Amino acid sequence: MDLFNRVSEDIKNAMKAKDKVALETLRNVKKFFIEAKTAAGANDTLTDDAALKIIQKLVKQGKDAAEIYMGQGRQDLADAELAQVKVMEAYLPKQLSAEELEAALKEIIAEVGATSGKDMGKVMGVASKKLAGLAEGRAISAKVKELLG
Repeated sequence: MDLFNRVSEDIKNAMKAKDKVALETLRNVKKFFIEAKTAAGANDTLTDDAALKIIQKLVKQGKDAAEIYMGQGRQDLADAELAQVKVMEAYLPKQLSAEELEAALKEIIAEVGATSGKDMGKVMGVASKKLAGLAEGRAISAKVKELLG
């Protein structure tokens, strides 16, 4: 079952379970899926890769929003955002642990032949493609800086 159909099925399940957070979150995700499907040149199709990118973007936005709310002392709003993020993260592939990320980046650095901070762009280009969906861009960038610095 592709991601679009899985989300649609989970919306029904959330309705039956009367899970308001999951229902609201999944309806929002489906809205973005439908927009992507009907965009110019999409031919009314949505690949799982494109769907994953949409979910990753929404998760990142949710985390950023929660961070802002916490900074403003609005823990209630931050908790609501994080609850939605948790629902969406169930659709993402398992994230790499810090150790796994470091090992993967060391391998990429050796493969690219990077030796200093000047080579960060080369490393990030390869790492972003290879680790897409497995780690956040921010985490990858910070670890690359650490390893090359």
